[in-house]
Amino acid sequence: MPLRRARPEEAAQDRVLDVDAGMQGSLSFRDPVNLRINGRFEGRLTTRGQLTIGEKAEVRATIEGESVVIAGRLEGDITVTQRLEIASTGRVSGNIRTPVLVVQEGAILQGQCVMGQASGSESEFLTIEEMARYLEVEPAAIHEWATSGRMPAVKDGAGWRFDRTKIDEWIAQEKIK
Repeated sequence: MPLRRARPEEAAQDRVLDVDAGMQGSLSFRDPVNLRINGRFEGRLTTRGQLTIGEKAEVRATIEGESVVIAGRLEGDITVTQRLEIASTGRVSGNIRTPVLVVQEGAILQGQCVMGQASGSESEFLTIEEMARYLEVEPAAIHEWATSGRMPAVKDGAGWRFDRTKIDEWIAQEKIK
């Protein structure tokens, strides 16, 4: 699978990673990176920084990211914390959750879109599964901590939801001890 890195002087500025081949699996980036997918990708993708799905790209994935531009085809759900743009050549089939959505003329969106205020201005609530990915632990541990009151959580019907701001404060307090 050919992955191309930008030249060293570009990498220091932009940390660009181009993916031109077909890939399957799960990719997760903890540090901000400008990722461009120009080929096929199937699986789960978690990014920080800018994600661009190129015009010729075909992606079947669940995506979580900060800023995303879709110029190719995406089939799957996408959660964006800052901004999602669907270019005129973009085709999206799936559910979207984003504070800012830009849809250019000619783009196609099939699915539901939930929009809210940008992070920081309004609390972001996470599910048990999202919290497990965020903290990199098993969902069972999150459920146990919420049920026992060891972490801030709100009972939501039969499940739990977690205010990301309160969780970040809880993490900071736990690290002090």
